[in-house]
Amino acid sequence: MSNTETLNKFSQLLKTSISEKNLVKLSLGNYQGNDKDLKNVYIKLVKIKRVDMLSFNYRYKTRDIFKNLTIEDGSKLIINFLSNDFKIGTLFTVEQEIIIEHDKKNIIKLRERFFNTKLQPNLSHDKEKKRLIKPGDNPYLHALKITDAEGNVFKNAQDKYKQINQYIEILSSLIKELPEGTIKNVVDMGSGKGYLTFALYDYLHQQLNLKAKVTGVEFREDLVNLCNDIAKQSNFEQLHFVEGTIEDYKVKEINLLIALHACDTATDDAIFKGIKANAELIVVAPCCHKQIRREIEKHKVKNDVSFLTKYGIFLERQAEMVTDGIRALILEYFGYKTKVFEFISDAHTPKNVLVVGVKPLNPLKGTSEVKRKQEILQKIKETKAFFGIDYHHLERLLDI
Repeated sequence: MSNTETLNKFSQLLKTSISEKNLVKLSLGNYQGNDKDLKNVYIKLVKIKRVDMLSFNYRYKTRDIFKNLTIEDGSKLIINFLSNDFKIGTLFTVEQEIIIEHDKKNIIKLRERFFNTKLQPNLSHDKEKKRLIKPGDNPYLHALKITDAEGNVFKNAQDKYKQINQYIEILSSLIKELPEGTIKNVVDMGSGKGYLTFALYDYLHQQLNLKAKVTGVEFREDLVNLCNDIAKQSNFEQLHFVEGTIEDYKVKEINLLIALHACDTATDDAIFKGIKANAELIVVAPCCHKQIRREIEKHKVKNDVSFLTKYGIFLERQAEMVTDGIRALILEYFGYKTKVFEFISDAHTPKNVLVVGVKPLNPLKGTSEVKRKQEILQKIKETKAFFGIDYHHLERLLDI
C-alpha cells in the first residue's frame, strides 16, 4: 500500500469516527517541522453552539494554543500534518486504537488494535480544571459579580473567572521560585476593580498561609472605595486600596509587584517602582506600546525590517516587541533574571505578553557583573540605533 493510499484509509477511518460520534481523541507526535517549540497537537471532537467541531490543542514548551475548526477544515489539516510535519498519529475511538506512523524509510504504515471495553467520548468544550481559586463561599467573588449568592459562577463571568485562575497559577509557579517567606509586601499597580488583587490575597493567605500585606493602587476613586468596602466585608484585614497613579505612588518595601495592562509608559512607571524598591519579583502585562511606536515613526530609519514596518499593523507589532524587549534588557541590567512569554488564559480569552523579572539567589559580582552590564547597555544602544529610537521611557526613569 502506497503512502497516499495509507493516508486515504486513515482519513476515511477518521471521518467515520467523527460521523458516528465514536472519536475519543487524536494525538499527533514526533514533530519534525520548522517550529522548534511545538511538541504535540491533540485533537478532540467538541460541540460549540450545537455545531460539531474539531478542537486543536497545540502543545508548546511554555504554552498551549487552542483553535477550533470545522470538521472539513480540521480533517484536511490533520492529514496535511501527518503527510509532512508529524511522523506519528494515534486515533482513539470508542472501540479501537489506530496508529499511523512513518518508518525509518518514510513509509507510512497503519496499525489497529481493538479494546476489550468501550471508551466514552467527551463532547464538552471546556475541560474541567482544578482551580486554585474556587467559587464556593468567597464573598469577594459574589461582590465582584463573578458568582451568585450560592457561589455558582455566572455564565457571563466564566471567562473572567478562568482568567483570574490562570493568572494565579502563573504567579503561584513564580512565587515558588523564591525563598520561603520572601513575599511580605505585594503591590498591584493599576488594580482596577481588583479581580486579581482579591484572588491573590485569597491565595497567599488561605492556601500558602502567608500573612502578606497586599496593596492595590488605582487612580479612580470610585473603584478604590468599592474595593476597600469589599475587602472589609471579606475580612481581608491586610488588603488595602489607595487612590493615585502608578507614577505618584511612593516606593516602600515591595517583594512582589504586579501591573496588568498598564497603558503605554505606565508599565515603565511600574517596573521603575519595582526596581527602585528592589522587589524580588516583578510581573507586568504591558499594553498600548505608543511611546516606542512614535519614536520609530518619527525617525523612519531604513533597516532590514523596513519592508514590514511600512504596514501599520506590522509596525504596531514591531513596536510592541521592541518596547518589551528593551524592558527585559533593562531588568537584566539591574540584576533580574527575565522571562517573556505569551499567556493565553483560555480559548475565549485574548492573549497577553507577560514580562517577568526574578531576583536570582546568587547574582554575579565584581568584574563579571560590570562586563555583563556593559554588554547589556551596548545591546540597548544598538537596538535603539537600528530602529531610530532616541530614548525608551524606562531607560530615562532609571537614568542609564
